[in-house]
Amino acid sequence: MSSTSSRPRTRKAPAERAAEIVAAATAIAHEHGLRALTLRAVAERAGVASGLVAHYQPSMDDLVARVYADLVDEEVRDVERLVGAVADPAARLGALIDTLMDAAREDLTVVWVEGWAMARRNDALAHAVRAQMERWQSLVESIIADGCRTGAFSTTEPGEVAWELLGMIDGLNAQSLARGTDTARFAARTARAAETLVGARPGSVPVGS
Repeated sequence: MSSTSSRPRTRKAPAERAAEIVAAATAIAHEHGLRALTLRAVAERAGVASGLVAHYQPSMDDLVARVYADLVDEEVRDVERLVGAVADPAARLGALIDTLMDAAREDLTVVWVEGWAMARRNDALAHAVRAQMERWQSLVESIIADGCRTGAFSTTEPGEVAWELLGMIDGLNAQSLARGTDTARFAARTARAAETLVGARPGSVPVGS
């Protein structure tokens, strides 16, 4: 008599399964960008059927927005820790420029660039993009405002200057991504431009250290 055996299936709690699916999607986006997030790709990475992914994530638009927000949230927290360890506002601004223009963050630049483009047709993602952009602006504004309080900076519009500086950094990062060059080569020039924007003494914002 012959017999067959099958590998027992493990039934996971809904919350655990949902977390696994989000983790799989996050890993794909981190490695290949937001555009790589498809139902099939997430299912394959999570090791489940596509129908199960659809059960836990009925809207791929919402999943893309969730993954985007999670990745950027992790990035912001990481940068906050790095610059928060620097006491002097001018040095803190330099540390911010160095960090954001580090080629090691290129995978997150891809996420940002694709997020901006895809947000035009994904309302949930558009909301997430705007929220994270405002969060970044608040971080940069706080550094500039601290510099103004200590007398290191003299701008009267720290909020607007923060947007300008972020626009400069984001633009250079996106351009370098398209050209296949290292954004860090522009860090010194960006620091000099930042000194003008915030009203700092020339050469007071250090980079490349």
